[in-house]
Amino acid sequence: MQPQITIRPAVKADYDAVARITRDSYLAAGYFDDAAHPYMRKIQDVALRAGQATIWVAERGGAVVGSVTLALAGEPYADIALHDELEFRMLVVDPAVQRSGAGQAMVHAIVSYARSLPSVNGIALTTGASWESAHGLYRKNGFRRVPERDWFVPGTDTKLLVYRLDL
Repeated sequence: MQPQITIRPAVKADYDAVARITRDSYLAAGYFDDAAHPYMRKIQDVALRAGQATIWVAERGGAVVGSVTLALAGEPYADIALHDELEFRMLVVDPAVQRSGAGQAMVHAIVSYARSLPSVNGIALTTGASWESAHGLYRKNGFRRVPERDWFVPGTDTKLLVYRLDL
């Protein structure tokens, strides 16, 4: 039996693990071909991200195995959040332990947290069109597609899909 997963705010000592897991997850999933891609470089700068958003980690047995970034409308890391939504981005699990419950634990923690925020009535997220395992996780947790909010990465033909969970 695996040790329990704990979801907690990231601390500076976690930043290297968060950067590695984010990089490895995106590359393993085929989202990018190279860790030197400008977007990949940006998401690996965890200290910068932590200064502009809330980062949580999933920890099991003392090791960081996943992370997620949270933002409210108007904050630098909020791409799509409406005034009454919590947005989460970059939900990643170390490829070595994917499908072990860490992603599910993070989604449950996000939903519980969002329900505790008085001005939040929903949770929104963006995901890639071909990211089937992520779609399955979100659908399983009650998120529904909001195709009228889909958008393209600026300057590209990469379409991103929006999901929302009403609280």
